[in-house]
Amino acid sequence: MIFFNPSGAPELACEECGCRWFDRMANCCYECGAEVPERARAEFEQALEKFRAGGETAYGSDSG
Repeated sequence: MIFFNPSGAPELACEECGCRWFDRMANCCYECGAEVPERARAEFEQALEKFRAGGETAYGSDSG
């Protein structure tokens, strides 16, 4: 699950419990232990790239 923080940056949350804390070495949620699906990681990377490129926020484009 991806959501956007107040600055517009994407953040990845656990699809099982909604937690935003992950053990990146074990690829699982600290709260419930659920594994982060590869699909979720790929979607997050895409959202992060859009954010880094500029203009993408939780509300769409900042350009107008």
